[in-house]
Amino acid sequence: MALQKISLCKAAANAQQCAPQQLYPIIHMDLSRQQLSSTGPEFSRIALGMWRIASWQMTPAERLDFIKQALELGVTTIDHADIYGSEKPFGEALRLEPSLRAGMELVTKCGIILGESSSHYDTSAAHITRCLNNSLHDLGTDYVDLLLIHRPDPLMQVDEIAAAFTRLQEAGKVRHVGVSNFTPAQFELLNSRIPLVTNQVELSPLHLAPLHDGTLDQCQQRALAPMIWSALGGGRLFTEQTEQAVRLRATLNALSEHYGVSAATLVYAWLLQHPSRPIVLTGSGRIGAIRQAVAGADITLTRAHWFAIWSASTGTNPP
Repeated sequence: MALQKISLCKAAANAQQCAPQQLYPIIHMDLSRQQLSSTGPEFSRIALGMWRIASWQMTPAERLDFIKQALELGVTTIDHADIYGSEKPFGEALRLEPSLRAGMELVTKCGIILGESSSHYDTSAAHITRCLNNSLHDLGTDYVDLLLIHRPDPLMQVDEIAAAFTRLQEAGKVRHVGVSNFTPAQFELLNSRIPLVTNQVELSPLHLAPLHDGTLDQCQQRALAPMIWSALGGGRLFTEQTEQAVRLRATLNALSEHYGVSAATLVYAWLLQHPSRPIVLTGSGRIGAIRQAVAGADITLTRAHWFAIWSASTGTNPP
């Protein structure tokens, strides 16, 4: 059995004992850019997540240099949200060299209101429009390539959301629309009113739910490329001492020796290999970490190795 062979490789940590050609056939895929849907935008396979930009402690000039290095690596898709606090710092950097805007795709999200004592959702047309206008001002641009509803709102009026999206598109402020963290049923509800081009969801070796709850099945069915956040579990994959994380690190370390790349690169390769053709976010402010993510597009895991990571996460072999 192939997975038994993987476990022997893990124990021996000997790449010569488990050459890829002895296992399942390699899955081939496009390693360049990816169109989100038949009518959607073309994004880089790795996207730069700006969630933690405020903690990077960079000057505007240093932020600009970091962005330019990411663009040089082919990472042209840059992900924001109104609640991240990322749009103003990014806009400060972009204003130092506005010509860079033409070579990037900007994504932002709205719909969450954070409060000191409590938070809530607001997907009303007025809130969506106000947030988008604020985002455009802070980012230093007159349009975004993709606007997402950040979380499913139990009180969302889908006709109102669709009308707001349509007005923003007609005004040239938003080119494409989508959602984030929606279940398949919630996605279908809004998609029945306006075409959505993606669903941005959490997926990592620590969090496999979208593989099994129909989320990525729906993306394949509708030929929509999902966007993936928290690819490394927010860093917990390499720091947590849970049984799941320990198993995963042992497997990833053995396979990283086999493929000659870092464990982080293997995780990105594992995610990129899913047939839903995902766009995977990386949230690091270190250009070296961005390089590791980009390198994942050049690695093709055998099926046995892909499932070895899945099994290390679940603690079981496939039934």
